[in-house]
Amino acid sequence: MSRTYVITGAGSGIGKTTAQILVEQGNTVIGVDLKGTEVVGDLSSREGRLAAAAEATRIAGGTVDAVIACAGLAIPKRITAAVNFFGMTEFLEAMQPALTLSPAPRVALISSIASTQPTAPPLVEAMLSGDETMSMSIASTLEADPATANLIYSASKQAISRWVRREAPTARWAGAGIPLNAVGPGTVLTPMTADLLTTPEGVAMVDAAVPMPLNSHQGPESIAHLLIWLTSVENTHCCGQTIYCDGGADVVLRGDDVWSWNEEGIRAKFAALAG
Repeated sequence: MSRTYVITGAGSGIGKTTAQILVEQGNTVIGVDLKGTEVVGDLSSREGRLAAAAEATRIAGGTVDAVIACAGLAIPKRITAAVNFFGMTEFLEAMQPALTLSPAPRVALISSIASTQPTAPPLVEAMLSGDETMSMSIASTLEADPATANLIYSASKQAISRWVRREAPTARWAGAGIPLNAVGPGTVLTPMTADLLTTPEGVAMVDAAVPMPLNSHQGPESIAHLLIWLTSVENTHCCGQTIYCDGGADVVLRGDDVWSWNEEGIRAKFAALAG
């Protein structure tokens, strides 16, 4: 069954690979990127996001079966927060009406193993509050200090994974029959990581931060196929998840127990529900 997909970041990397596979399968793909795609749009600004969503919806004829949000940056600058968080959330919210017209709407987006690593909590909270002005102010302060600039990326990815968990079960998404999920890659072989992996020193640094015991660094197709399944009609019940497709990095870094720290909070929630 042919479906209509909108993919942000379709001009390169994971987004491009995902688009190519979907087209080969006989689907219609409307790409969104800064150049070389069906919709040319800048997701670093609210105006650009809304304009891109409107144009993608127009090209699709008003109905979209799935949106895959891949557009992102990994540079230690404030624009990374704008694109990685607001460029996803505002774009997806703008696409939601077109998704509701599909008989099997789906959404998936890119997070990162970095979502589990040290962040800048004030930036995470500002993004989750929807305050882009405050977020950009905090990100500018982080950018000015080389010791904290890299926290912008991890903060944007933790915020997007938390946004997915918060929003997925709501009336807007689950209530409208739209599974909303994310994929958290490890080190993917794309133009974004090419410079880091050109020297033994760079590889050692990357592998120390993101150890991948299963098959080491991954090609973009490893993420593309998972994104495609999450946005297929077969996915009926995955809701609010960030699935770490990372060669084992999450398991190595966080170990076997990621539950017990919150047992008291979970018991309190059960008690409140039992009420």
